[in-house]
Amino acid sequence: MTLLATKSLALTLGQPLFSDLTFSIERGDRLGLIAANGRGKSSLLRCLAGTLESTSGEITRTRGLKSALVDQDVPASLLPLTFREATLAALPPDQAAYESWRAEIVLDDLSVPEALRDTPLSALSGGWQRTALLARAAIHEPDLYLLDEPTNHLDLSRIGILQRWLTALPRDTAVITTSHDRAFLDAATTRSLFLRATSSRMFALPYSRARAALEESDAADSRRFENDLNKADQLRRQAAKLKNIGINSGSDLLITKTKQLKDRAEKLEAAARPAHRETSSGAIKLANSGTHAKALITLNDAAIATPDARPLFHTGQKWIERGDRVVILGANGTGKSQMIRAVLAAIQAQHPTIKAAASLALGYSDQNLAQLPDSMTPQALISQHANDQTTKTLLAGAGIKPDWQPRPLGKLSGGQRARLAMLLLRLSNPNFYLLDEPTNHLDIEGQEALEQELLTQGATCLLVSHDRNFIRAVGSRFWQVEKRRLIEVDSPEAFFTAELNRQP
Repeated sequence: MTLLATKSLALTLGQPLFSDLTFSIERGDRLGLIAANGRGKSSLLRCLAGTLESTSGEITRTRGLKSALVDQDVPASLLPLTFREATLAALPPDQAAYESWRAEIVLDDLSVPEALRDTPLSALSGGWQRTALLARAAIHEPDLYLLDEPTNHLDLSRIGILQRWLTALPRDTAVITTSHDRAFLDAATTRSLFLRATSSRMFALPYSRARAALEESDAADSRRFENDLNKADQLRRQAAKLKNIGINSGSDLLITKTKQLKDRAEKLEAAARPAHRETSSGAIKLANSGTHAKALITLNDAAIATPDARPLFHTGQKWIERGDRVVILGANGTGKSQMIRAVLAAIQAQHPTIKAAASLALGYSDQNLAQLPDSMTPQALISQHANDQTTKTLLAGAGIKPDWQPRPLGKLSGGQRARLAMLLLRLSNPNFYLLDEPTNHLDIEGQEALEQELLTQGATCLLVSHDRNFIRAVGSRFWQVEKRRLIEVDSPEAFFTAELNRQP
């Protein structure tokens, strides 16, 4: 049964985001919506939810359809409420008064610990705030979930819980989800819609297989386009020869034939459609200034602790040498980010048990992008490293358009800020990258560009990430926090499996 259908749907917000978009959602569908940042994914979800009007086209919903949009950000009005209160507040007041049990069932289904249920949302992490929005949607038992980046800020165990929760939904419940987490899309979807300004493409396949099919289709389109142009060129050459013969012989038949060939060539060219070329939402390029030191970081059984000095784990004796791309693995709360901060402190000043080579040049990215002050503009930030004209060019290359360059950083999207952080990294000309969740807010295009840069530059780095595909692509060594020790493991796969299946 069809729950929702679009016909020739189009949306322009400053620029065309999508057009002539026609598809349907059946009961039980699991659709992944894929596009670069700023290309209309969130806007399409809002159109489907009825909170944003499309520029043209139609959306038909089955009678009585209950849909629930789960946005990326928590409204300010909910932040003072506790997790339990925020969930209950999604119900009408009279219903909430005598059906509070609904909230408890939803919170149990989403594996929300009892200790967090009476905690204000303002005191919770971004991941838990996102879970609260999901709970508010689930309490209505909708027919169709519209999930906007549901894995943002979630660690692997919470992603595993989300995947199991989606699997456990009633069989006729449909889900449309946007995500830049490629592994999650593979696990949680069965159809893929690649959203484009023109000629969006749908495949009845999960992300990785759909991506391969899309590339084959684009390659076929490219070959077809070239063949059509070649045929048109051949017809024009034939027409030119016949024209000369016709003029010399005075043959009206040949002149008529010439016109027919030219008409056919023009029709072929008019009908030919070039293959889709993805326009970049901003380049990611890194630098590697080089160093003669063999070991850039030396850990002499360093003690990693919380900010209030509670011990977390010891590192043992370890080194990070030139070309190493070391990934720190561990469950949430085991101290991965604290280790990043300890290494940062050692580089910036003396540390008794963590040593940095004198020639080390640091490139650091914080998971909350704290290196990007909200009140500063992109122009002011980058002009510290380049002249005015170069600054404009660099920012445009990072996907920050001229009209956004003088605006405060706090007004930029998460994707724009993430690319700006990568630009700052390059301009610092480092030989060692210290990266805490660098793919947060980066779209798939950005993730793949960052992967490629780290690999081709032969970069040395220590990083933390929950993105399985990114870890697999980039990591050359893996350090895992286990039983208050940091041990080296050959592969991250056992850790991934354990975390995704870990019960709360």
